[in-house]
Amino acid sequence: MAPGGASASLACVTTRLPLAPHAPPSRRRLPLAAEAREVDKSARPVYAVWEITLRCDLACRHCGSRAGRARPDELSTAEALDLVDQMAELGVMEVTLIGGEAYLRDDHAVIAQRIVSRGLTCTMTTGGRALDEARARALRDAGVTHVSVSVDGLESTHDKLRGVAGSHASALRALAALRAAGLPVTANTQISRPSLPELDALFEQLADAGIQQWQVQITTAMGRAGDTPELMLEPYMMIDALDALARLSVRSAERGIRIWPGNNIGYFGPFEELLRGKISSRRCSAGRGTLGIEANGDIKGCPSLPTRDYVGGNIRDARLVDIWERSPEVGFTRERDETELWGGCAGCYYASECLAGCSWTGHVLFGRRGNNPFCHHRALELLGKGLRERIVRVAEAPGEPFDHGIFEVVVEPWPEDELRAAKALEAGATRRVEAVYAARVAAASRVVAPTDAST
Repeated sequence: MAPGGASASLACVTTRLPLAPHAPPSRRRLPLAAEAREVDKSARPVYAVWEITLRCDLACRHCGSRAGRARPDELSTAEALDLVDQMAELGVMEVTLIGGEAYLRDDHAVIAQRIVSRGLTCTMTTGGRALDEARARALRDAGVTHVSVSVDGLESTHDKLRGVAGSHASALRALAALRAAGLPVTANTQISRPSLPELDALFEQLADAGIQQWQVQITTAMGRAGDTPELMLEPYMMIDALDALARLSVRSAERGIRIWPGNNIGYFGPFEELLRGKISSRRCSAGRGTLGIEANGDIKGCPSLPTRDYVGGNIRDARLVDIWERSPEVGFTRERDETELWGGCAGCYYASECLAGCSWTGHVLFGRRGNNPFCHHRALELLGKGLRERIVRVAEAPGEPFDHGIFEVVVEPWPEDELRAAKALEAGATRRVEAVYAARVAAASRVVAPTDAST
């Protein structure tokens, strides 16, 4: 079943580069609860994603933060270092530095060094346009443990999505520079309508570049991506996307590379255990195990959540621990239940385990969480009835970082030829699962035990 509309999507991204907006000032002096509840005190963020600048050297069509210009009130070095200390005190164990483009902030290595000196793991995600060997060595020397480079398709697709000719080549050069510096490298890819047909070839290209892991997620309706809905998958295309990842799991096992599905890939379809290692709760972890930080000190439970709805405070006004424990916006997942669900998620068999999955993916479609049509299980359930879902934009986004428009879901019958192809994919699910496990057993049998140097 070939995903439709790819050529039209690419045509639309060549017309003009997206303008980077001037970000509004930080959300200041937001109210906090008078005291923290026990559920708030028991939750602690293990993982933080920190946008240290919104400045960027790319112009990506799918950028949720509409990065380009620095925020007008980004943290000073002293404020950033103090925030590192507060993260350590709160119990954060790993911090990923992002942008914009993190290395465009002059003190990024100083921030990384402070993170490491406080006993936290420091990683980075980058577009890699200007990440040369000197920058790679500086990251290594600062204590960064690994770097993930964004590669969103083969050369033509990637360059058009990223808005800069040559950005694909520079991303591959960044991977080479990081490896030369002795840093483990991973890649991350947004699965969009243009990139979906290229996943097999892209995996091989990235494997040849020496990656150890490949993180994948779907493009959501946030920011610039929401301005160009043709870039996004339709909900029914989750059947293609998950089948492609299951198929690629055979190659990943053979090449010793872990495919790492992001939080908005899923949920509870036939490949869940195959791709994640086990079937478990797929609930949103924002504000429970995850922390998001914007470059001006605004705090969210997840870095991807819309600013206007989910910023719970600013570190210039309150200590991080107080924002974490006393902000309803940050801690919204801590006592969620099924009463929040609506639409197709409300009556789902997995409702209590999933709670509509990724809050970010659902909220940027509808302006509220609790319903998520980008679900493998849901797409397959509808397929059994000969139905599928599409999304239609009914209101545009205002044009700010981390904003969104409004979409509606249309339920329609499958066209007959596409219905046959989709059912053929579903019918082959068991065969693909068996093939992956066989490949993993074969790969394990090829591992040679290390030689005992004492003999």
